[in-house]
Amino acid sequence: MQPVLELKNLSVEFPSRRGTLKALNDVSFAIAPGEVLGVVGESGAGKSLTGAAIIGLLEPPGRISSGEVWVSGRRIDQFSDDQMRSVRGREIGAIFQDPLTSLNPLYSVGQQLTETIETHLPLTRSQARQRAIELLESTGIPAARERIDHYPHQFSGGMRQRVVIALALAAEPKLIVADEPTTALDVSIQAQIIDLLKKVCRENGAAVMLITHDMGVIAETADRVVVMYAGRVIEEGRVGDLIGEPKHPYTAGLMGAIPSIHLDVERLAQIDGSMPRLNAIPVGCAFNPRCQQVMSICKVDQPTLFQTSTSRAACWLHKELS
Repeated sequence: MQPVLELKNLSVEFPSRRGTLKALNDVSFAIAPGEVLGVVGESGAGKSLTGAAIIGLLEPPGRISSGEVWVSGRRIDQFSDDQMRSVRGREIGAIFQDPLTSLNPLYSVGQQLTETIETHLPLTRSQARQRAIELLESTGIPAARERIDHYPHQFSGGMRQRVVIALALAAEPKLIVADEPTTALDVSIQAQIIDLLKKVCRENGAAVMLITHDMGVIAETADRVVVMYAGRVIEEGRVGDLIGEPKHPYTAGLMGAIPSIHLDVERLAQIDGSMPRLNAIPVGCAFNPRCQQVMSICKVDQPTLFQTSTSRAACWLHKELS
């Protein structure tokens, strides 16, 4: 089955007066139709930047320096701005963290939805409006026929995020990039949005790239997980395997920092240190200054993804198993 999204050795860099900073380094993964791929890691790991590179929304002077982005069998990383505008919305939908920054406060949600639909689908104004109402209803907006003419400030945070999801689905894209879609919402609304994303994936056969730092959201939503650190993929596997038996020390640290409902502990485990700056990424494995299992080779050579019993992990501990 052809992947909806395929990244091949994607690298992103930012030229600066002090030299070129490599923000993404050789990132590769794929998402199949109907699959939810969770992309997880601390702030600065490169999760949102990967999403921006896919959508073609890198902030200058950032640029893709090498690698390829394929969507539904077409390479899009070399597209012009005009070509990417036709891809965004039609082939790739985007859901961002803060719905207030995604919606124009000067236009009703109906105007924004119908404009998106008319841009990408061969529908009349009345047909586009009817589809917009159906989208709002499908995402759980009550009294959608009346509320379609309301403005973003007249909706709650959870309702605004549902409107943003409706916008992302307006042109029936096959790929949805969801960047922290539940972070600004309370727990009960988070659960509703997660259920909605899973429903969209199941009913429309869309592939979802779910970017988050919340392993609980990953466990509830994703089929597979990619763990990123300092701009690289350091572990990839099925969600149950990574949560139950993480192979990279960083992934194990992320899991150890999650409170347990079964154990009564005074202090949670934590990963010492912080994500390295782009101009100070350590030689060898970027995680080596924070790793409790560091070896001499970790400070010299950068590991590739080695096959383990349950996943692929970029750690020298698993070299002999590959």
